[in-house]
Amino acid sequence: MTLSIVVIGLSVTSSWGNGHATTYRALIEALAQRDHRVTFLERDMPWYREHRDLATPSTWSVALYQSLPDLALKFGTLVSTADVVIVGSYVPDGIAVAEWVTTNARGITAFYDIDTPVTLAGLDRGLPYLSAALIPRFDLYLSFAGGPVPKVVETEFGSPLARVLHCSADMDLYQGQQGEPKWELGYLGTYSRDRQPSVERFLVAPACAMPDLQFVVAGSQYPDMTWPENVARIDHLAPSQHAGFYSEQRFTLNVTRADMRALGFSPSVRLFEAAACGTPIISDRWTGIETILEPEAEIFLVDDSSDVIELLRNMPDERRRSIGAKARRRILAEHTPAHRARQLESYVQEAMSQRRPKSAGRPAVRTKQAAEF
Repeated sequence: MTLSIVVIGLSVTSSWGNGHATTYRALIEALAQRDHRVTFLERDMPWYREHRDLATPSTWSVALYQSLPDLALKFGTLVSTADVVIVGSYVPDGIAVAEWVTTNARGITAFYDIDTPVTLAGLDRGLPYLSAALIPRFDLYLSFAGGPVPKVVETEFGSPLARVLHCSADMDLYQGQQGEPKWELGYLGTYSRDRQPSVERFLVAPACAMPDLQFVVAGSQYPDMTWPENVARIDHLAPSQHAGFYSEQRFTLNVTRADMRALGFSPSVRLFEAAACGTPIISDRWTGIETILEPEAEIFLVDDSSDVIELLRNMPDERRRSIGAKARRRILAEHTPAHRARQLESYVQEAMSQRRPKSAGRPAVRTKQAAEF
């Protein structure tokens, strides 16, 4: 069955400070390869406009809108007639967008939460992109966090159907490259205040203890700060440069935001991408990581800087490379974009089979932004 799919997301055109971009690109490309017609709609924001790195896609479409009224004017018919309309987390004025979509779309409506732990932790305080009242209005809630999380979304927030849809990695883009590593340990990630203590503990502290080795941190939005002399800084890397960057590390570091560690079962897109490149991963420990990669066989889990130092000093190269190779095989077997596309198809079919009739009498979620449509 060929589906017409509309995705309204944070940004697919720019990966600057935005891990959503590679997630969307990989999923949409896989959907397009399965003959689905996909259009991505993105608010034209200045910080993404200045850092766009998406090559013009040949098998799917991307379009920009300037405002809420512009979205409705230009794409109202497209949204209302699509088989599936997906609204992503962190969409600007997302509550108003979600209200408009769930009111006007005649096809299946889905919310794709690429930030589920952050969302669930913030619903009581209020979020700009989703409210608890909107969750039951979507036919399908796609959670990047797995384990027990989708059931929580159903039982506690009233979603009629919640399912896990982890991130993935474009296996053509993310693969190992030849060459000798130049850094002992590296990290790729946008600055986050609650993630930085883990970067300090698992990378900066080992760098200070091992001044004869070279380390690197790549990512945007870091404040002015002093790094050890043996820690290189790269402000931003486009996705086309990620594989080369991972291949230049003996080990790469994966660290997780506090809300994601607390909820568990929340692997970031960088975890999949690093594993796809076959670079051995050193990661912080959280519940559910073993459902993605097997500890000590496909990934190394650490609790403090001494664990990292031990791995860097004493891990035989043969075992290190074996761990990276096994992780890549696991990704190929279970976590490619094609896997995600097939999962999404099955969830849409499930939602269609149990869908409640849509009526013009859906309760309105009144917001200031909604008045702008």
